[in-house]
Amino acid sequence: MSDELNGTRVLIITSNTGVERDELLVPQRELKEKGATVVHAAPKNEQVQTFEHDTEKDVTVQPDSAFDEVEVDDYDVLVVPGGTVNADKLRAEDRAVELAKGFAAAGKPIAAICHGPWLLVEAGLTPDKTLTSYFSLRTDVNNAGGRWVDQPVVRSAEDGWALITSRNPDDLADFCGAIAEELTAKV
Repeated sequence: MSDELNGTRVLIITSNTGVERDELLVPQRELKEKGATVVHAAPKNEQVQTFEHDTEKDVTVQPDSAFDEVEVDDYDVLVVPGGTVNADKLRAEDRAVELAKGFAAAGKPIAAICHGPWLLVEAGLTPDKTLTSYFSLRTDVNNAGGRWVDQPVVRSAEDGWALITSRNPDDLADFCGAIAEELTAKV
């Protein structure tokens, strides 16, 4: 365990079902191992069902908090895992949209992987941003004013806040590294 992120606070938000397992658990583990305090919040403080490849039920995870118990001011970065069902449910959750807008308005970074950028599209946060995602979101991102690219990780700092995005679980090492780098710059 290192202490390079000691004193930083990470908020990971998911729905209560449909979360791509590794896109939740890998950033959670890696950022904790680097010394960050990581809080996982869901709409309800009840078990979160994860999946592998969107179709195979995997482990359940107990979140630390419900959405109504977390505030933007208490965290340094927002992390949004993917999973098609997870991302679709998140973009329909008013509080998830509100949190994403709040992080951007506060100039705090947001990191989203795979289908996670759907939340950013819903929140109106993609105009003028360059980002990546699972390839099937390309049209949604472009239609919402973003510039979609096919790269393992993209950092876009326009409009006073950093957006870090990645395409899928194969990009998790780059994704976690970019989040840690962003947080290290703030320590």
